[in-house]
Amino acid sequence: MKTKPLATLFLLLLSPFVIKNDLFSQSDANNITERSKPLGTAIDLPDSIERFRIMFYNTENLFDPFDDSLTNDDEFTPEGSRHWTYKKFFHKLNNISKVIIGIGEWNPPAIIGLCEIENRFVLNKLIYETPLKNFGYRIIHFESPDRRGIDVGLLYRQDVFLPLHCHPVSVCFPDYPDSKTRDILYVKGVVGKYDTLHFFINHWSSRLGGYEESKPKRLFTASVLRNVVDSLFIADTNPKVVIMGDFNDEPWDESIQSVLKAKTGLSQWCDTCLFDMMGSYKRNAVLGTNKYREDWSIIDQIILSGNLLDSDHSLHASSDSAYIYAPGFLLEEDKVHFGKQPFRTYDGFKYSGGFSDHLPVFIDLVRK
Repeated sequence: MKTKPLATLFLLLLSPFVIKNDLFSQSDANNITERSKPLGTAIDLPDSIERFRIMFYNTENLFDPFDDSLTNDDEFTPEGSRHWTYKKFFHKLNNISKVIIGIGEWNPPAIIGLCEIENRFVLNKLIYETPLKNFGYRIIHFESPDRRGIDVGLLYRQDVFLPLHCHPVSVCFPDYPDSKTRDILYVKGVVGKYDTLHFFINHWSSRLGGYEESKPKRLFTASVLRNVVDSLFIADTNPKVVIMGDFNDEPWDESIQSVLKAKTGLSQWCDTCLFDMMGSYKRNAVLGTNKYREDWSIIDQIILSGNLLDSDHSLHASSDSAYIYAPGFLLEEDKVHFGKQPFRTYDGFKYSGGFSDHLPVFIDLVRK
């Protein structure tokens, strides 16, 4: 894949069209970018903000209880192996809202990246029929070709963020033409009235079948994302980039460090370099975002462009501002491998009413 054609494509995608409404969906794919009104009139954004909190959460199978004939979601239906009901679905929605509100403390997160969500329906239920309804969240979502029907999505608070453009970035494996995976979601928008941010929401291929066997897919996805980011740096002037997701690889794995070229330290800093904010995480007793048997791993990450780590810039993050959110209610005793583990919705096929097999991550951007 070459950079120049991608750069040309990115310039075309950044050209202005008309947004029809406040909620983006698949039907808007060909006409989403700039709003028809000048910035600051469609939504009365504040001149500045003191804290802009960004979080990412793998919600682990946030499915509705209805059968979709086009995807392999039978497991999460009342008649399926999980006996997934509307009551269980709403309990999980309220659990997810509790996590989001807990991370926000007195100021709910401005941006929320999510993965393992089934569709727009579950996102609508999440922001309109849980306590999140009080915070004015809106949705950006596209249907992905994933065989199970799981997608990525982004929620944003419309009082502090104005989206300008969004589109899905397809990932089609040349060596696995029949393998379908999640798109990468790209969103460009304005924080307050002045700072433009570029978001990429990811959910890379799992390690199902083994690390080495599944590794080529993650390497290829990393190359797709790296090429799009390179194109963005060519098409725009010093863009501020936030990449987040469940990468199913850790910060020091080849896909992140060598292909995506996300550094884990600031010794070789530059505006257009990428820095993995989870690369040296040592803040609490929880050693990762996901646990497999006895081993914790940091597969959920937030990656920033170097210009967002420059305190001379108006909106920036400090080098130690990324966190794994691990309150007691998100953890339970690991009776097999000892210690703690994420409190999941299911223990095997036994319903336990928890949250997710992942812990969320978040970071703060602040004004200088």
